[in-house]
Amino acid sequence: MTQALRHDAMRARNLALVLGAVGARGSVTRAALAEMTGLTKTTVSKLVGDLIEGGLVVETGAVRDGERGRPGVEIRVSGQHVAALGLEINVDYLAVCVVDLARTVRLRRTQAVDNRAAPPVDVIAQLADLASAVVDESVEKGLRVVGGVLAVPGPVDMASGVVHNAPNLGWRDVPLASLLRLSFPVRVENEANLAALGELWFGSGLPDFLHVSGEIGIGAGLVVRGRLFRGAHGFAGELGHVVVSPDGPPCRCGGRGCLEQYAGQDALLTAARAAASIRSATDAPPAAAPGSAPARMPHKEVYESSSSSEMLLPAQQGVSWVLSRLREGDENVRAACERAAWALGVALSSAVNLVDPDAIVLGGIYGPLFPWIGHMVADTLKDRLGQMRGAVPPVVVSRLGAEAAALGAAGQVIEQVMADPAALLHT
Repeated sequence: MTQALRHDAMRARNLALVLGAVGARGSVTRAALAEMTGLTKTTVSKLVGDLIEGGLVVETGAVRDGERGRPGVEIRVSGQHVAALGLEINVDYLAVCVVDLARTVRLRRTQAVDNRAAPPVDVIAQLADLASAVVDESVEKGLRVVGGVLAVPGPVDMASGVVHNAPNLGWRDVPLASLLRLSFPVRVENEANLAALGELWFGSGLPDFLHVSGEIGIGAGLVVRGRLFRGAHGFAGELGHVVVSPDGPPCRCGGRGCLEQYAGQDALLTAARAAASIRSATDAPPAAAPGSAPARMPHKEVYESSSSSEMLLPAQQGVSWVLSRLREGDENVRAACERAAWALGVALSSAVNLVDPDAIVLGGIYGPLFPWIGHMVADTLKDRLGQMRGAVPPVVVSRLGAEAAALGAAGQVIEQVMADPAALLHT
């Protein structure tokens, strides 16, 4: 029995070694795999056969591999069978996406809905319906969805899947992992952390950066040497609750003067509308003041999103209005956006002093607004940090927009499959 267990453990390690090498190289022959992994050609051939049978890799055709001119058959990760599900609950939308093992996005669905103070059971029920429909469509495409990760805007206990406090949703100690029941396991993770991983795996690929998710709430995820930094209890990255002004307006978190009250989506729209002195309902729905209860959005508006830095959800049409005013040269609206950018720069200067990131990546609503706010963020960082360091981190924009967290969620499942393919082959 002990010998059998050792053999299984060795096989699992070797399967992960071979699949990881295929994923790292893109496509590679069996002979090259043997050289890369140090395994015998016979062992590699057997492992590759198991991975092909499990739908994880596929043969692509004969190539010259340099060994006495003999052709070899290249192997690559297959995107035709195994897939992962990324899910997101945010304040004003639900989102799901299916990504295959070759990291190609196969399906995306987003539902506009105001989740503020909505009962978690109702929100989860809507998300489960949306996810089930997408999974069914994936099956029709020949894909097997093997797992999912759910992104939520608040600190999460990774072991239990409990959301301790999501102030912008009005949720406390919600056991999301046990409420969401699908045909495969689903883990729960903080939205900002997953957005950072989405940027790592599907965006810029920078190995060291601080990713800032600009939504109604503001979160941050820190990636160091290609790995996510979570902090001692998994709660790192609550940038939105860094204090910009101690005497500022009250925040939903219980504090005062937090960054979200100056640069969050609601605060930015309120300031922009006040600056433009526009109250017409024909331009865009008025943004709610921080802490107020906005009108609820329709619950069944579902659409298929596309990958674009200016893709805006239906519930973010106020941001679209701001963009239109900025493009028309409205200096008052531009000034309001720059004040929000200044506050963001102030909070980021504290973050830079604490964690010293190599770059700062702005995502969410900051993506489409970047041409008007990027310079102010960078200038504020330079003004506040220039005396202490020779150079400040560059501020760049994410191209993933609102899709970063859901992509990062699906990416976590893919990483798990790549790290332990034996677990999947046994099921």
